[in-house]
Amino acid sequence: MQSKLWPRRGLSVLAGALALLAACAQQPSAQPAREPPPPAVAQPGPKSASGAVGEAPAGFEALEAVTQQGRTRFFVEIADNDAEREKGLMFRKVVPPDRGMLFDFKTPREVAFWMKNTLIPLDIIYIQADGTVLSIARNTTPLSEAPIPSGGPVVGVLELAGGRAAEIGLLPGDKIEHRIFKRG
Repeated sequence: MQSKLWPRRGLSVLAGALALLAACAQQPSAQPAREPPPPAVAQPGPKSASGAVGEAPAGFEALEAVTQQGRTRFFVEIADNDAEREKGLMFRKVVPPDRGMLFDFKTPREVAFWMKNTLIPLDIIYIQADGTVLSIARNTTPLSEAPIPSGGPVVGVLELAGGRAAEIGLLPGDKIEHRIFKRG
């Protein structure tokens, strides 16, 4: 009698196993997908590119870069005398992405910067009296003594961490808003 039941029981077990496999095939996999998800599509319209938030810490002032991508806020140290301008960001090992230094020359003039004793690449942004970006020296070479000219008269120079200007989409013709620039 058992020999006659065994084939039936074997078919029942096999049918149950197949039903279980079919159910599992319909359930979402618990394993991560093998293909990466499609890249996110940028949404149109202005946005901020991870700028400074809150009140400026002691010794810093707020400044905003206005680009086609939007506004980005930075906290900047002010170098407005010969000794501060001469030292600049020399000997620094890091400049956080939301920080920088603004050099105030008070009256328009052509200037040239260099990277002597500057240990990290910087973006050097030359700014006219009305806050318009005249030119940008991107990812300057650390420790170089080669002059980096402004290309025309400027009132201010903004130094940011190397590559930061590209990250926020800053281009000549864009605006920098800070108290040292006339509203125009």
